[in-house]
Amino acid sequence: MASVQEGTQVALGNIHVPSECKRIGEVLQRIGDKWTILIVVQLAGGALRFSELRRRIGSISQRMLTLTLRGLERDGIVERTVFPSIPPRVDYELTELGRDLLRAVGPLGDWARRHMKKIEKARQAFDARDT
Repeated sequence: MASVQEGTQVALGNIHVPSECKRIGEVLQRIGDKWTILIVVQLAGGALRFSELRRRIGSISQRMLTLTLRGLERDGIVERTVFPSIPPRVDYELTELGRDLLRAVGPLGDWARRHMKKIEKARQAFDARDT
C-alpha cells in the first residue's frame, strides 16, 4: 500500500498517474494494433523467417509486416537475427519481454476463440436490426 494522502491508503496498481498515461497509451497502442498479437502468437513456437511468418498470417502485406516487426524490435519484443548467407537469411523470435507479453495476451486470445461464434451471432443480429 502507498500513502497518497495522510490517512488515505491506495493499492499501488490503482493509482492514476497522469504523467504516465501517454507512455502507457503508447505501449497499449503497440500491443493493441491489428497485427502485433497475431505476430507474437506465431512466434510463440520459436524463430521464423519473414516469409514463413507472412505465410502463416496470410492477410498481412509485406509492408505492414515489415513495419510491425520493426516496431516490435524497437520495443524489445522481437529480436531480428541476420545470417550471412546468400541470399541473407533473417529470423525473428520473441525476446523475454515478448514471451512475457505472450503470457499476458494468451488468455485474451483464448477468450476470443471461445466466444467467437457468440460475437458473430450478436453482430449478425445487430446488423439485421439496423437494416
